[in-house]
Amino acid sequence: MSPATPAPLRPLMEWPAAERARIRGVFTDIDDTLTTEGQITPDALAALAALREAGLIVVPITGRPVGWCEQLAARWPVPAIVAENGAVALFSEKNGETPAPNGEVALSKLYREDAPNRARNMAHMQRVAAHVLREVPGAALSRDSAGRETDIAFDVAEHQQLDAAQVDAILALLRAEGLHTTRSSIHVHGAVNAFDKWSGAQWAADALFGRRLSDELDHWVAVGDSINDEPMFRHFRHSVGVANIARFAAQLAAPPAYVTPSARGAGFAELAQALLAARR
Repeated sequence: MSPATPAPLRPLMEWPAAERARIRGVFTDIDDTLTTEGQITPDALAALAALREAGLIVVPITGRPVGWCEQLAARWPVPAIVAENGAVALFSEKNGETPAPNGEVALSKLYREDAPNRARNMAHMQRVAAHVLREVPGAALSRDSAGRETDIAFDVAEHQQLDAAQVDAILALLRAEGLHTTRSSIHVHGAVNAFDKWSGAQWAADALFGRRLSDELDHWVAVGDSINDEPMFRHFRHSVGVANIARFAAQLAAPPAYVTPSARGAGFAELAQALLAARR
């Protein structure tokens, strides 16, 4: 008996307005969800500001490193960013207030593992990374690797394009070395701890906002475009993929409930408009 085929993604317009009106918080991916060609588009940035103005909590949650996220956390109209697939959070020291767009802002970091464990784990991961670089032709660490504190990442579709065999070889070596793996739209990640975006979202909601996410899932939506967003799609009652998630649809055992008409930042802006329209 062949496995069941996942149900087709429903258009965003089919998400009932009564459900959208109950949403009070958004966890969203960054790369290829908020950004287009590596940059946040004006419509996506305006959508973040409009959601904040309407009183919604919007938290980007990404596989990108905490060092890479610092400038975004200081400038975007969001109270925090959760980085490295849920392992660390950046937030304003002003009681979670959103930083001024062009102001100087003091940011704090909050980790899910202590400093001695981070150092020990990173030393091990650096040895594994060297092994992968020796064994897999074409493998290269992501260009944002200098900012990573809890995982390692290899570039598979950002500044170079690796084929399926190369990606599979990297994943196999990482797993053989005992690392947990995941893949975003641009990187393959390896980490000692089995952190993922769902556990990171739960941790961040509690640690930063004093909210028990599992008790109020009817008031939150998860947004993404890739394989490392699947834990969010699996657990969130409300979930949305931007249109470019179609390229990973066959690899998702738990796809999002709805899909936007447009891809990337334009798709996120459509989601924001759908949420705001339901509140009027």
